[in-house]
Amino acid sequence: MADSREKGHSLKRTLGTWDLMIMGVAVAVGAGIFSVGAKAAGSYAGPSVTLAFILAAVTCALAIMCYAEFASAVPVAGSAYTFTYATLGELLAWIIGWDLILEMLTAAAVIAKYWGIYLSNVFALWHWNIPATINVLGLEVSWGAFVIVAIFTTLLVLGTKLSARVASFFTIIKIAIVLFVIIVGAFFINPANYSPFIPKSVPTTGGAGDVWMQSLFSFMSGAQPAHYGLFGLLAGASLVFFAFIGFDVVATSAEEVKNPQKNVPRGIFAGLAVVTVLYVAVSLVLTGMVPYTVLAKDPNASLATAFMAVGAGWAAQVISVGILIGLTTVIMVLLLGLSRVLFAMSRDGLLPRSLSKTSAKRGTPVRIQIVTGAAVALIAGLTDVGILEEMINIGTLSAFVLVSIGVVVLRKKRPDLKRAFKVPFSPYLPILSAGLCLWLMLNLTTLTWVRFLVWLAVGLIVYFVYGRRHSLVGIEAKRVFDETIREEAIREEDALRK
Repeated sequence: MADSREKGHSLKRTLGTWDLMIMGVAVAVGAGIFSVGAKAAGSYAGPSVTLAFILAAVTCALAIMCYAEFASAVPVAGSAYTFTYATLGELLAWIIGWDLILEMLTAAAVIAKYWGIYLSNVFALWHWNIPATINVLGLEVSWGAFVIVAIFTTLLVLGTKLSARVASFFTIIKIAIVLFVIIVGAFFINPANYSPFIPKSVPTTGGAGDVWMQSLFSFMSGAQPAHYGLFGLLAGASLVFFAFIGFDVVATSAEEVKNPQKNVPRGIFAGLAVVTVLYVAVSLVLTGMVPYTVLAKDPNASLATAFMAVGAGWAAQVISVGILIGLTTVIMVLLLGLSRVLFAMSRDGLLPRSLSKTSAKRGTPVRIQIVTGAAVALIAGLTDVGILEEMINIGTLSAFVLVSIGVVVLRKKRPDLKRAFKVPFSPYLPILSAGLCLWLMLNLTTLTWVRFLVWLAVGLIVYFVYGRRHSLVGIEAKRVFDETIREEAIREEDALRK
């Protein structure tokens, strides 16, 4: 907390409860509500995708309680990274910070890429033939991704409050579009489409390749790879958890919040409540409009798929615009969250300290924001990021596990800290939160786990080669140790002299 007041490395407190609530809704009501739910219903859960959303929401709510307690006790940038550092030590903090980088970097790049694709779709609605990519020196470049990332990087450099105002404007528009989808879609609901609510489990086909695409739990238990049924519902919950990733991003801005002890918990919970209601309503409308088998046949299933299937193509056009607007604010909040995690790690010395320098006038980390924007733009504009979508979930869930455990540890280590919010029934609810998050992680594919372990291995190399040697905590500990040794030697010398 003392570090957050360091001159030249501190952030300006400008955000209130409304800003945080809008930020949570802005990052959550995006790709999740427009596309992930349809994919989960068609490929994994059928109509029970509604239960998948509720399970994911409950898991998220339990974890968010832990975030809220931490943020009210330690209102510093960095979210799960900072909370883990304060409770479980530097190595685990580095691991979780590295996971958060994975989550937010891949999420921002994936969504920026999709934004460029949907921009071309909107142009097509107006009969403007503008391709999603252009050829630059033999490379296919997604120009839309570069443009949107550049715009929001500039806004975030100019100030967090300005960015929050822009996010509020876009968020209100996309909530109106979501409500339009729910109201219009309700007229096309056929109750017969809800039966069977949990479809019977169906074995997948494809031989050995299925080993990589089945859940890790299914692989370890020796169960045959399958869709639907109870395991399909759980796999669907793991997939739609992507729709709730925004709320840990909100906690990264705690250092920029006025009266964070009260405003952070209020803002996070208000945003989660709004998003959960919208998700459940949309999933009920989606699976009531068309049989889940129709969604299963479309490899790119979305809300638009359901409206096209019932002959409401005009509504699908509105949804395309809604998706574009929805993804816009998601990109902004993820860029903010990623830069704040890197800022906190840099200020601690685990990454180059020069990156955490803040603007004296605007109070924003200009250098790290530009570096972050450039990295996201390059990944989104030049690579096929679709294969990394599940990496977002595993990075988020691993952070949730450690934060849930960290709350219990901090209660024992520092019972004296003032907490405006406390997780009820501790340690039982935090332990339940960690268990549910770990369970959802086990329901991600084995290929996702292999990629995750490779990412962790790279992170550990970076830590031991650079971070550990430059850590401010480590340097201070070494200084104290050396002083202690010198004082001990002087005492021994005096004793011998006497």
